Amino acid sequence: MASGRPMSSPSLPSAKVIHVDTRGAIILSEESPETRDSRGIYFPNYIEPVSHIAVDVGGSLAKVVYFTRSPDPPSSPSVVATHGSASPSTISTPRSISPSTSQHSGSSLEVAASPSRHNGALTPLVLGPHTHTLSGLDDGLVRDSLIRRTSQHFPGGSLNFERFETDNIHECVEFILSLIERSATVNHVPIQEMRRGVKIMATGGGAHKFYELFKDTLQVEVRREDEMECLIEGLKFITLIPDEVYYFSDELIHSASNPIASSHTCSSGKPVLPSAGTNGTLERPSPDPPKFGVTFVGDPTPQLPCLLVNIGSGVSIIKVNEDGTFERVSGTSVGGGTLWGLLSLLTPATTFDEMLAFSDRGDNAHVDMLVGDIYGQDYSKLGLKSTTIASSFGKVFKKGGKKGDFSPEDISRSLLYAVSNNIGQIAYMNAEKYNLDRIYFGGCFIRGHAATITTLSYAIRFWSKGTKRALFLRHEGFLGAIGAWIRNIDSAED
Repeated sequence: MASGRPMSSPSLPSAKVIHVDTRGAIILSEESPETRDSRGIYFPNYIEPVSHIAVDVGGSLAKVVYFTRSPDPPSSPSVVATHGSASPSTISTPRSISPSTSQHSGSSLEVAASPSRHNGALTPLVLGPHTHTLSGLDDGLVRDSLIRRTSQHFPGGSLNFERFETDNIHECVEFILSLIERSATVNHVPIQEMRRGVKIMATGGGAHKFYELFKDTLQVEVRREDEMECLIEGLKFITLIPDEVYYFSDELIHSASNPIASSHTCSSGKPVLPSAGTNGTLERPSPDPPKFGVTFVGDPTPQLPCLLVNIGSGVSIIKVNEDGTFERVSGTSVGGGTLWGLLSLLTPATTFDEMLAFSDRGDNAHVDMLVGDIYGQDYSKLGLKSTTIASSFGKVFKKGGKKGDFSPEDISRSLLYAVSNNIGQIAYMNAEKYNLDRIYFGGCFIRGHAATITTLSYAIRFWSKGTKRALFLRHEGFLGAIGAWIRNIDSAED
């Protein structure tokens, strides 16, 4: 900051080599079911200024990540719903609960929805409430020193998440523009200087397709980052957040499917996987068990090597080595875009969330041909229960050209299972090929949706005979955007 510059127009800091302090990080309460995968993360110990925005534009969705300083801690920090408790839970997704409400209503909570998007501003060195106290200082060095000492008392800030449909990319651009303008107002910075201090870190295919749109409309620097590199950086960072990673407990799944069998743990306290039957295969659980348990991973460290299955419009399968290097080893064109496209044709749903809601109310047995439809019972020799899907949409075709009447709910459930099972099997085969036990699933296809998570979990468990585990992320759809944000944080500026 130049000596003698009036504090009414403080200059914005440039990026430098800083790292996010994740100590004490907490995931905020969900505002509504639609925000279950986009809750903010509060960093109480992070004090460095941040004024860049990350954007990951895929074929279906555009994801935005940005950091805002808060003069007060958020009102509803997260307390995880379970910590690997010994009793099955009926919660449909990993939920955050507020300390103020958990004392009254237990684990079943309703969190009020926010009528607007996240508030806050991109941060210069100091916020408005402290600015006027420094305006009389003429010596730049003294003023900078006092500003930095003052900023030490700030409680931290929040990493915010937003998503938009790529078809409505102008809504995304308008949101970012309003964020920049609001930040200039809050921080008493001229809009021209705010734009000079803001940078867009863009990744995904849209970083190239919409480069000119972002650059010309926002009038800020736009830097394009490699999509796969951002995914891996995002994965390595987000696994540092306590209770970000979760899985469906093998022990609880087994006890829910086999209530007579007792649960056991080994000497280390970890659940013992169900043992194989006499034919050497695991009994395949019901595709829709009445209860399941969510276990959160409390040890916030990157678990490498691993397999990352990123499910967006299509699917990319990436092998991540112990040193963080990676290779895209497989993928499939049958992904979230496939489900979205086919259900747009086959049902009246107009949004992905509507499609997921349809599937929640559906029964795939009305559409799919099951093992029981063929054998009249379980096929125990192969470990196949009568409810196992033998042919997706197998009941739709009828000889003589007569078509059945199928509900949008049943169609949605069937197609969700078909796509999820296909992805789960491809993921297992690649994990087996490269001898990897940890399989992380990311991408906006999942959206914290119980049926999707259950299907992927069971697919991995069944095909691996219980030797591999499907791991999920509470911010699964934002890995690329998080990675782009981190790449600027950790990069030196000339």
